Amino acid sequence: MNNSILVVVLASAVTYGTPLLYSALGELVAERSGVLNLGVEGMMLVGAVMGFWAVQTIPGPGPLVLILSVGVAAIAAGLMALIHAFLVITLRANQIVSGLALTIFAGAGGLSSYLGNDLNLADAPAKHAFGAFFPHGMQTLPVLGPIFFEQNALVFVAWVFVAGVAFYLARTRPGLNLKAVGESPAAADAMGINVTRYRYIHTVVGGAFAGIGGATFSLAITPQWVDGLTQGAGWIAIALVIFAFWRPALCLVGAYFFGAFAGLPFTLQARGVTIAPELFQALPYVMTILVLVTVSAAGARRRLGAPGALGTPYVREER
Repeated sequence: MNNSILVVVLASAVTYGTPLLYSALGELVAERSGVLNLGVEGMMLVGAVMGFWAVQTIPGPGPLVLILSVGVAAIAAGLMALIHAFLVITLRANQIVSGLALTIFAGAGGLSSYLGNDLNLADAPAKHAFGAFFPHGMQTLPVLGPIFFEQNALVFVAWVFVAGVAFYLARTRPGLNLKAVGESPAAADAMGINVTRYRYIHTVVGGAFAGIGGATFSLAITPQWVDGLTQGAGWIAIALVIFAFWRPALCLVGAYFFGAFAGLPFTLQARGVTIAPELFQALPYVMTILVLVTVSAAGARRRLGAPGALGTPYVREER
């Protein structure tokens, strides 16, 4: 039963959907502040390479090293997001251009590749990696074993973050202030909310989430460093936020939906299916394009729940 194709696909959905979930949550909190971050892919790669460097470098017991490595990945990607925040919030640069520039700068063939080569990280297995979190006896349970109990700790931490972000946005004053900043920064400013501070903080936090998503690749899914390891997952994460109507809980559902397509080629190959795997590997990106085209109109974005000031710089009026 545990080897049935449905169970394997569902288990793959959770595994491959987890980095998408982290990155989508980060993009969601950034967009809720009104900042569009198209640099997610580059931030994921920087997080992946720096997290892998940390796990190869930091001495100590495995669990502690892994926790610190995820922290290093989050900090590295957060610094990349800080650059984006400075450009689009302080200098009021075009958010699309800034995000694309950061992805080109930090992505495959850019900073992440340079770091991987300069630090001699390629072709070396990880000294420590996230394994199954629960005992072996639970992993062998029918159906639930491979889908849930064979997963690593980052999967379950992601669930905590989903609940935390949802609670933060709906039940806390800073979260409500954040939504006000994203909807109408002028009105939020008039209420005494520091628009610049909220946008800076949540853009950086969003980048840190992307870094954790990248580290999920290099420390759990494929515990090694390979140039371009994320394979465009950052772009899927951006579309996933739209797919989820800017809601954290739906991000989880969407991430596992896209994750199922990402893991499907490997499942079919293991069963000797001769369909070209490239066809299935392209499906998440085809879906991404369809989602982005569907919501390209401003009216469509508003109906789906997009923040009213998304992508618009705020200039405080002189009094």
